[in-house]
Amino acid sequence: MKKEIQAVFSFKIGIFTLLAIFCLSGIQVSAATSNKGADWMLDGSSYKASLTENKDKNEIVLSNGLISRRFRLAPNAATVGFDNLITGESVIRGVKPEAEVMIDGKVYPVGGLVGQPNYAFLTEAWIDELKANPSAMVFTGYETAAPKEHIQWDRVRYHQPDAAWPPKGVYLRMDYKMPTPAEQDKTIDTPDNSGLGRKQLLFDDFQAVSDVWKRHESKSHPRSSFENEGKLGEIYTPNNTCVFIERTIPATARAIETVINPGTDKSASWGPGLAMVTDTQTIKFNMRPGQPTASDKMEFGVWDGSSEHVELKVDKGPDPTKPWKLRMLIEDETVFCQAGQIGGRWKTCKKVQLKKPVTQPFKIRIGKLDKTGGANDHGDRGEIVRLQVMEFAAYGPIDKKQLAKATKTEATKKKTDDGGVTVSVHYELYDGVPVLSKWITVTNKTDKTVTVNKFKSEILAAVEYSSAVEEKSDDFPYPNVHVETEYAFGSMSVGGARKATVHWVKDPDYHTQVNYGKNNPCLLEVSPDVGPAQQIAAGETFESFRAFILPFDSYERERQGLSLRKMYRIVAPWITENPLMMHVRYADWKTVKNAIDQCAEVGFEMVILTFGSGFNIENDSDEYIAQMKKYADYAKSKGIEIGGYSLLASRRVGGGNDVVMPKGKRPKFGNSPCLESNWGRDYFRKLYEFYPKTGFKLLEHDGSYPGDVCTSTEHPGHKGYDDSQWNQWRKISDYYKFCRANGIYLNVPDFYYLAGANKCGMGYREVNWSLPRAQQVIHTRQNIFDGTWEKTPSMGWMFVPLTQYHGGGAAATIEPLKDHLDHYAKMIVSNLGGGVQACYRGPRLYDTDETKAVVKQWVDWYKAHREVLEGDIIHLRRADGKDLDYWLNVNPGGKEKGLLMVFNPLEQKVRKEITIPLYYTGLDDVAKIRREDGRSRKYKLSRDYSVTLDIEIEANAITWFVIE
Repeated sequence: MKKEIQAVFSFKIGIFTLLAIFCLSGIQVSAATSNKGADWMLDGSSYKASLTENKDKNEIVLSNGLISRRFRLAPNAATVGFDNLITGESVIRGVKPEAEVMIDGKVYPVGGLVGQPNYAFLTEAWIDELKANPSAMVFTGYETAAPKEHIQWDRVRYHQPDAAWPPKGVYLRMDYKMPTPAEQDKTIDTPDNSGLGRKQLLFDDFQAVSDVWKRHESKSHPRSSFENEGKLGEIYTPNNTCVFIERTIPATARAIETVINPGTDKSASWGPGLAMVTDTQTIKFNMRPGQPTASDKMEFGVWDGSSEHVELKVDKGPDPTKPWKLRMLIEDETVFCQAGQIGGRWKTCKKVQLKKPVTQPFKIRIGKLDKTGGANDHGDRGEIVRLQVMEFAAYGPIDKKQLAKATKTEATKKKTDDGGVTVSVHYELYDGVPVLSKWITVTNKTDKTVTVNKFKSEILAAVEYSSAVEEKSDDFPYPNVHVETEYAFGSMSVGGARKATVHWVKDPDYHTQVNYGKNNPCLLEVSPDVGPAQQIAAGETFESFRAFILPFDSYERERQGLSLRKMYRIVAPWITENPLMMHVRYADWKTVKNAIDQCAEVGFEMVILTFGSGFNIENDSDEYIAQMKKYADYAKSKGIEIGGYSLLASRRVGGGNDVVMPKGKRPKFGNSPCLESNWGRDYFRKLYEFYPKTGFKLLEHDGSYPGDVCTSTEHPGHKGYDDSQWNQWRKISDYYKFCRANGIYLNVPDFYYLAGANKCGMGYREVNWSLPRAQQVIHTRQNIFDGTWEKTPSMGWMFVPLTQYHGGGAAATIEPLKDHLDHYAKMIVSNLGGGVQACYRGPRLYDTDETKAVVKQWVDWYKAHREVLEGDIIHLRRADGKDLDYWLNVNPGGKEKGLLMVFNPLEQKVRKEITIPLYYTGLDDVAKIRREDGRSRKYKLSRDYSVTLDIEIEANAITWFVIE
């Protein structure tokens, strides 16, 4: 009895521990992580990544104590568990393929298991019953090692002291081979060619009238017909009326196929298609071109004899005007309704069970039928439409010998003998952080070139965030998992940049979800929107981009942001480089020399020849290169790095070198050169040559490449639309990796961190720097407060316009610096007090000894507290000009655990008590706090890890508190 009571008590305590929330002045910390020794956010050193093997279950598990991913290895390899060990929750609710590749136009799932009866959850008993998909690539083995650096990082300047590269953790590679022809024969989705391995029983291309067909033409309109203006097969009739042809076909028919151009048809249930009519059942399969759906998809519907099934979507090809092929395949007592555009792959939209096997001849109907496959017009007939039935064919059952003879050519034998095309799926799990990265490689072991048309490198049936019953899906939040890739562009924020690859979509297998329309976007697919359409020569390997997956352990904004920021510090530690930089306004020798001298005097670390300065990195003349080398040599002699600005996108270069957008589309910035044009190739040649020749150490790369596609077939670096985005991204990312390997600092106003960039804009409106000076100070602190929810202080630059910028006149300008020294100091400390570097844009940093002293004072102060200031910002009170505003920089691993910055924007002195949460400083009992350079005072932390400070601060003043 006593043991039973203890067990119940322990269970209740565990539940309360997991559910309890500490409210830390707006910062929530779950009790599951409130034990400081266990919270990875404060000290992740005890969470080591490893791979373990369970031979009894034929499984392997990646785990670091924070998350785990479990793989069943037979009958094929698949993720059967993905758990958040911090919260005790499952990340997934079902099994999907590990990846998917389209090679030479054919789609192959990579691994995975099928047969799960309910995608709301996954039980161990179900896992044991899952089967291999015969059309999927087959697992052959795995290897494990430590992570290796995929970007070389030359650490030539100050960075986070404990940064490790490559990240510590464990690496796993899982290998897959093509399914054998015998396995592929079992799948109903192959072959693409209906006649491959089958005898053709019937065919009609409607070039001539045949009396074997019986026509039905609606009486609703005098011109309703299956033959319009002398063109047989062209249907002309109101939208929701019936015009079709019908004939009897042999009972041995097992594949019935038609090709239809939907033309101007905008119907739904009366859309064009085909139907098979037996003595017990009518099955109809039709297009629904009038239904609103994504522009790259066509919707289909199926009548199974008793009910209609809709929202069955099939991807369109590159040319949306191509006709569609529809096919019914009969296997035993199942009819597979399949569709695809001409030249594309078949996709099974619906499987329909026959009420009894087909043993007698049956009828086939093709054209516009009613909802049930009959001949009744809708009450609302709609407008006149025009469409065309182009072909019909019927085939017998597969003859295995004939199929083998047709498919096993010498090339196919070669592929089978030497392994053919193989796919490897790669994983890295890191120490101390709940982050896993994943990517794929495709290796061509054949003797000819193959093409990777498309791929999905991650497919996860994630647990949904919410379960709204209503039909609309516009307001669905995504699952509580952060996903991003290095294939990111077109945005200064991660949310915008990841849209090119991270897709939360509806799960077609999730039939038991609460949402009535089954619209919950809880299926993760990581894939490029366009292409890549990469050709792989014999013996070569294609490598995808990397995806990074971070399951959150909280729904609270600050903790989610801290999780993300810690991920960046580990997977892209170059973002912790944070040099103090001046944007010198003019590029002549006298101005640049003076800027270098001033930077050296006050402790700045980098000079940038800014936009509009006259610097031209595209000038590759020997004289100009020599001049720039002189600049770099002098800067180096003073301990200063130098770099310059270059505009990539948002300009037109002409000569057939600009991107050619699809009809109706514009480049993101209005104009842009194609990076794989002749101009683009020459531009990057100049960049690659400039830095080794001159010794420059920074590139401020404006634009950057924003993801524009290009339909040109004349540019040397891509073949057309399908490979244009991938090739341009590879061009820019390869260059950024070159920069990282050679210690060239990268200021890039786009989200290229994971590809090697150091810094992006923090997020500000440029014209705000033409506002009156006092307003600029408030905007500065607002921009830093807002930008650091997802960025570390070192990841975003700010702006300080020493000379006029975008107008504003004298009221907006700091020059003469000595006349606005108080404002200048506020702008410096507002940035440095958050660990943030600004672009100080002007001809000089100081104009008098007094100005010099002020600048040097704050630079020295920053360097004295640099480690904690470049830690994460805890967001306390955003600047609004009505009261004190303040934030807390924290560094739980340092001597200085926190630094509180307090700003008073008011015209009068303020005295008040403020409560400061210290949980993320790592302190849990007593904090030693000193104001500025005063004496420390001990504060006992309250139960929620906070302290209360009594603060008095003068009008328009700034103060700070160091916490140890």
